[in-house]
Amino acid sequence: MTNSSQVALLGLDRTEIAALVESAGEPAYRAQQLLEAVYRQRVDSIEQISTLPQQFRAGLAQKGVSIGLPAIEQRFVSQDGTVRYLIGFPDGQSVETVWMPEGDGGEAGDGSEAGDSASAAEPSLGRTGEDARPHTFWNAARGWDRATICISSQVGCAVDCQFCLTALLGVKRNLSAGEIVGQVCAVLKDQKVSPPEDRINLVFMGMGEPFLNYDNFMKAVRLLVQEVGVAESRMTVSTAGIVPRIHDFGEEPVRPKLAISLNASNDELRTRLMPLNRKWNLEKLLAAAGNFPLRHRERITFEYVLLNEVNDAPENAKEVAELLRRMRAKVNLIALNPGPGIDFSTPAAERVAAFQQVLIAAGIPTFVRRPRGRDIYAACGQLKRTVALATMPAP
Repeated sequence: MTNSSQVALLGLDRTEIAALVESAGEPAYRAQQLLEAVYRQRVDSIEQISTLPQQFRAGLAQKGVSIGLPAIEQRFVSQDGTVRYLIGFPDGQSVETVWMPEGDGGEAGDGSEAGDSASAAEPSLGRTGEDARPHTFWNAARGWDRATICISSQVGCAVDCQFCLTALLGVKRNLSAGEIVGQVCAVLKDQKVSPPEDRINLVFMGMGEPFLNYDNFMKAVRLLVQEVGVAESRMTVSTAGIVPRIHDFGEEPVRPKLAISLNASNDELRTRLMPLNRKWNLEKLLAAAGNFPLRHRERITFEYVLLNEVNDAPENAKEVAELLRRMRAKVNLIALNPGPGIDFSTPAAERVAAFQQVLIAAGIPTFVRRPRGRDIYAACGQLKRTVALATMPAP
């Protein structure tokens, strides 16, 4: 919604759309026509919904009803094909959403269909960079065969992880369910693709902590599954460790896969890197993770950002292995994506590989996520609405 007198259709569910149709005195089947136009056809305006009578369209417009599709204000295109979108809302705020053709391998080994595809595409768990291109699914005509959209849930972020550029923004506000879904619809429209015909994965790993905007996030998930057509098995949500919401999330009848940002092997180090650990320490976090109800074959993903000579020693890897040894889990390693104002550096590939091998030797499936769009500040931890790209680090 842009103000109290306007209603955006994007973000309304089937029941809410049906009530709108009924209040206008229209037959019930108009609700399906509206849902199709908003979520599948992704029209820009009420006037474009040609299946509706002109009188109904005029009546909706007169009542202040709009589609509510957010505006793509800027696009930044990486040399690896990644696109970082700056997406704006009527109140002047904006977020970033990232399109990654081929994805970054983050879902590999998580026990889902999407994870199986990524694992098959990258049989060498340690591969990174150009050699990690998933040739198994490469579609030369289009340039990709599966793609990932990274979605934001808040304007900025309040969690204050010390290695993340988004944390420097602070948090401005939560996004509505329509603004979350709207990012996906805007990118799908721009890329001219449509799930489920096209294999699209969604990761709620952009700006913000989804579990601090839980109700809007979950409504967006349901809309994405039921109306946009993305299977829940092709979605992953990342949390810094909001323990009560991990419990709530496990009880949801429709939910994405769960990823938890670990980033440290002990409480002292994690509190330094992620102040949130003071409230929900490793004992509480891992208890919630251990009790999380998993589907058949599903694994919880633990994400670990490697910071040079801070949390990336073999001793840290051994501590992580001990923390996770009783869990049905996998680990994604992310070599720090650098940026101005971040007081850490990226470890050498040899240190990343050594850390990975310790975990693999302990029987924990461990993957190295490929950096995507690092040259345009689109990689994990780099989203800060950066416009001036002259000083971008090399990928």
